[in-house]
Amino acid sequence: MRLAGSFLAALLAVFGLAATANAQSAPENASGKRGPGVSIVPYIEASQVLTAELEPGSDVLTYSTVAAGVDAGFTGRNSAGTVSLRYERRIGWGDDALDGDTLSGIARTSIAVIPRALTFEAGGLAARTRVEGNGSSSLGGFGGNDDSTSQIYSIYAGPSIKTREGYLDVSAHYRFGYTRVEEPNRLVLADNAQAPDIFDESTVHMAQARMGFSPNTVLPVGLGVGGSWNEQNISNLDQRIRDRNIRADVTVPVTLSLALVGGVGYEDVQISSRDALRDGNGVPVIGNDGRYVTDKSGPRRIAYETDGLIWDVGVMWRPSRRTSLEAHVGRRYGSTSYYGTLSYTPNSRSSLNVSVYDNMTGFGGAVVDRLAGLPTDFETFRNPISGDIGGCVASLEGDGCIGGVLGSLRSAAFRSRGIAISYAYNLGRTQLGIGGGYDRRKFIAAAGTVLASADGVVDDNIWLSAYSSTRLDAVSSINANLYASLYDSGFDSGGEAIGYSATLAYNRTFLRNLTGTAALGLDGITREDLEDFMSASALLGLRYSF
Repeated sequence: MRLAGSFLAALLAVFGLAATANAQSAPENASGKRGPGVSIVPYIEASQVLTAELEPGSDVLTYSTVAAGVDAGFTGRNSAGTVSLRYERRIGWGDDALDGDTLSGIARTSIAVIPRALTFEAGGLAARTRVEGNGSSSLGGFGGNDDSTSQIYSIYAGPSIKTREGYLDVSAHYRFGYTRVEEPNRLVLADNAQAPDIFDESTVHMAQARMGFSPNTVLPVGLGVGGSWNEQNISNLDQRIRDRNIRADVTVPVTLSLALVGGVGYEDVQISSRDALRDGNGVPVIGNDGRYVTDKSGPRRIAYETDGLIWDVGVMWRPSRRTSLEAHVGRRYGSTSYYGTLSYTPNSRSSLNVSVYDNMTGFGGAVVDRLAGLPTDFETFRNPISGDIGGCVASLEGDGCIGGVLGSLRSAAFRSRGIAISYAYNLGRTQLGIGGGYDRRKFIAAAGTVLASADGVVDDNIWLSAYSSTRLDAVSSINANLYASLYDSGFDSGGEAIGYSATLAYNRTFLRNLTGTAALGLDGITREDLEDFMSASALLGLRYSF
C-alpha cells in the first residue's frame, strides 16, 4: 500500500492547496468548513455483503467492509476542482473469502495562479479492474473470491500560460504524468495460451507552444505557428515513444460562425524498445511480478519510425456559446488521420459531447490524456457494493467518461483511434448520464524482441456506461449504475469477451448525518474461449458523514 499512500498524499496536497487558496477570504461556518465556494464531506462507512456465484460454480460468500473517504469540491472565479477518495478494508467470513485493501478515487483541479494568464492543472485516478487472459480489463463489482483484479494509479500535473502582446496571442502548456498498474494475482487463460505482458509503469512528458494572431486583426485571415513534444517511457522492456512536430496554421473566416482551417508542418515519430533478458536456453526471463525482465545491456531496437510532411484541413463552426464543432482530416503517422470534437449544451440542464481521436501512445499516456480532459466540477457515482468509481462522472461541463481508456492493460505501445460520446442531464431531483464509444488499438512492437508477435495486432473495444440518481423525497433516493464492454482481441486465443456490471441502490437518511443503504448487484463476464462467470451480490450498510 506504499504506492497507494503516496498517491493519496499527492492528490490531497494538490487539492488542499487549491481549496485553501480559493477559500482564503471566505468566512468559516459553524461546522468549521469554509464558505459556499468549498464543500468538504468526510465520511466513515460499514457494510455487510453477500455474494453468490451463479456461474460456473455456486459458492456463497459473505464479507464485511469498513471504509473512510472524502468528497470535496471548490469553485472560484477562475479556479475549480473536485476530488473523491475512498479507502476500504474488506474482511472475509470463511476460508474462501479474500481479505483486502482498496484505494479508489478520482480528482481534477485547475488553479488560476495569475488570472487569465497562468494556470496550474492536476488530476489523478485510482481504480480497480478485472483483468482477462487476453489483456482486456473491465470495471465491475468483484465478488468475494475474485483475485484476477488489478489496481491502477495515475496522476498528472503541469502549468499553462496564455497571454497577448498587442495582436499576438501566445500560449504554452506542459504536462507530466505517471501511471502504475499492479499485476493481478491470477489470470484465467485458455488452453496453451500465453499470458499477456501486463503494463507496469510509465512517465509522460508533453509540451506544446503556439503563437499567432486571430482573423481580422493584422490580416483578414488568422495565422499561427507552433510545435509539440511528447515523450513516453514505459518500464516494460524499456519502451519509448517520441513524437515531435512543428506546424503553421491558417484560419479563414467564411461567416461569423463558420471558418475553414488548415495546417502544414513536419513530424518525427519514433517508437523503440529493448528485448527481454534470456536464460542459457534462450527462454525469456520472467520476474517475480510476472513481467519480462528487460535486458538493459542489449541494444535499443526500432519498432516504428516515420518523419516528413504532415497536413490537415477542416472546419470550425460556432453558431452560439452553446454549440461548438471542429472536424479535421489530414495525414499523420504516415497515413490518413481523422479527429474532431462536438460540444452541444442546449440548455443549463443538459450537454452532449463527442470526440474523435487518433494518436500514438501507451496505456499510461492514454490514461493521462483522459484525466486531463475531465471537467473540474463533477459528482462521482460509485458502485454501492464494491465502492469503486463508475465509468463516468456526472457533469454538464464536458466529457466525464473514463471507462473506454481502461479497455486493455497490455504493455505494448499502440496507435489508438476511436470515438467517444457522452450525454448528461440534471433536473435537480434527477441526474442521469450515458457514455459510450469505440476504441481501436493497433499494437506496435520491435522485431527480434519478445513482444514481436504483438506488432500489427488489433484489439477492438466497444464500451457503454450509464448512471442515474433520483431523489424520492427529503430523506430517500435511488441510484443505478451500469457498465458493459465488448472486447474483441486479435491475439491468438484472445477472442471476444463481454464484461458487465449493474447495480441498484436505495438510500435513506435516518439522522442528520447517518444514511443507510440497501443495494443489489450483478457482475459477470462472457468469454468466447473460456467458461462464463457471473455473480450476484446484496449489501446492507451505514454511512456517517461529518
